Amino acid sequence: MKTHVETIDQLAKPQRDRMAHIDLLLLCTGVAMRQDIADCYGIKSAAATRDFALYKKIAPKNLSYNKSEKRYTAGEWFSPVFEFSAGQMLQWLVGGLGNVSSIKHEKVVPSENTDVKRAISVDVLSCVSRSIYSNTVTEISYRSLSSGLTVRQIVPFVFINNGDRWHVRAYDLRNEEFRDFSLSRIIDAKQLPDRAIATQSLADDIQWNRIVELELVPHPANIQHPDTIEAEYGMRNGVLRIKIRAALAGYFLRRWNVDCTTDHGLKGKEYQLWLKNPQALYGVENLVLVPGYAPERKTR
Repeated sequence: MKTHVETIDQLAKPQRDRMAHIDLLLLCTGVAMRQDIADCYGIKSAAATRDFALYKKIAPKNLSYNKSEKRYTAGEWFSPVFEFSAGQMLQWLVGGLGNVSSIKHEKVVPSENTDVKRAISVDVLSCVSRSIYSNTVTEISYRSLSSGLTVRQIVPFVFINNGDRWHVRAYDLRNEEFRDFSLSRIIDAKQLPDRAIATQSLADDIQWNRIVELELVPHPANIQHPDTIEAEYGMRNGVLRIKIRAALAGYFLRRWNVDCTTDHGLKGKEYQLWLKNPQALYGVENLVLVPGYAPERKTR
């Protein structure tokens, strides 16, 4: 890992990891406390204090101490000591891993994957993360397939990995609704001082707070040996029951190629699962990409 300060490389790995943790806290939340480091690494508060003193010696402009709140805050001219990738930051933000300074992991056995990495700006990711942490508005330059490049103001809440790309769930002030924004399509981001109002909170996001239960079974038409699918997915009595947020249901069904037609009519080896209870999707909004789903027609 590249660093801006040569003395970092002279530190023992445990202390270097703690320096990186402080760096990430300031980068992604704008604040850091001694107890954060003490709790994560199992050290005493006095040792954490020495870590912050060392960090300040290495990067004097990166933090200041707020005596009234008893915490450190990112300085106006903050610049990360370590160079983190967006993938590292998301892994840390989502997983809360203690060891954040090492980017090389030796494989125990050979492995490969077919993931296509989408470009996510570290500056954008850190800005959105700080807005989530402080519950403030973010102004973003965003590229969409329908509108092209636009400037929007959003209140971000939570990062989502749909198995294909990373999104942020947010309230869109322009359209006055809750939406998902692909992180790789945010070109620029700026944190604003405005705080979110009550109706823009995650608690008011109906699609996020609604839980739907999906009943998945081996595809009746495409699978000759359903017991194979039952064993692979750990089904009970031939059914796999999944409880998921309504806001994520469309992503899940698309990811796993679940046939959502009422007559299990989709043909092809890729459709190994069928949604037995399509009525569970009533009112779910993000179904445009769900295989075979068609909303019920209203009768006059």
